[in-house]
Amino acid sequence: MTTTETAPDQTLATLLRIADALERIAPPRRKAADLEAADAFVWQAAGSELLPVPKVNRVALSLLRGVDRVRDTLAENTERFAKGLPANNVLLWGARGMGKSSLVKAVHADTNLRLAKDALPLKLIEIHREDIESLPALMSLLRNDPHRAIVFCDDLSFDSDDTSYKSLKAVLDGGVEGRPDNVVFYATSNRRHLLPRDMMDNERSTSINPGEAIEEKVSLSDRFGLWLGFHKCSQDEYLEMINGYAGHFGLTVAPEELRRDALEWSTTRGSRSGRTAWQYIQDLAGRLGRKLEG
Repeated sequence: MTTTETAPDQTLATLLRIADALERIAPPRRKAADLEAADAFVWQAAGSELLPVPKVNRVALSLLRGVDRVRDTLAENTERFAKGLPANNVLLWGARGMGKSSLVKAVHADTNLRLAKDALPLKLIEIHREDIESLPALMSLLRNDPHRAIVFCDDLSFDSDDTSYKSLKAVLDGGVEGRPDNVVFYATSNRRHLLPRDMMDNERSTSINPGEAIEEKVSLSDRFGLWLGFHKCSQDEYLEMINGYAGHFGLTVAPEELRRDALEWSTTRGSRSGRTAWQYIQDLAGRLGRKLEG
């Protein structure tokens, strides 16, 4: 067989090898979201997929004490959204350990429990802080789904050289498509304006128009229709948390002993908060040989 006769076969073989190579290096195809698989998911930006969470790490809404006002406001906003009514994006900001993320997860579960007969289950989708730039892809995945979803980012903040906040701004309120009607965005943060003060000060000193530069960065928080503030709890609120946990889990301790022990625990840690109260309850249950169930 001559060289001329084998050329077409060689060309075809080369093209097939190139096609195989391109197929191997191509990004994986985006999987269709199956929101029936669970009520909670974690967004995996690398594979553009939602990983179901069979059991969510959360506490009952009734156990969250000292946050009554913000609890009721968040619950009302979430219920309206679940019913298909207008609702706001929410920023939960303030003191550490006061139950910001716990409240989001508890309200989600409570809403689904109360509206089980009236609406499709509300979905909770957690997106990690480092994946904020992939928010547009997540929104595209959810846009045409019949379910309604809370996209939740815990401990959201931005560093001085971080520009991913622009993706968040576009999703929350801007862009051609805007935020899908079936999605709201809930975030927790230790600071109200999400961006560090030195970042704003730097923009003020280097910008041709300092006012406009600052306005762009402060306006990120303005995209959240609800700002819910969490402040350090008083001693009475801290003890109310302790008593609520102890009663719920059946930890039988003399009231005066429980009070004295709980206050000493908070003093050694230099803080009173929901997190401190929970850590004390775990220590107490361990000493009593009791499991924390239910």
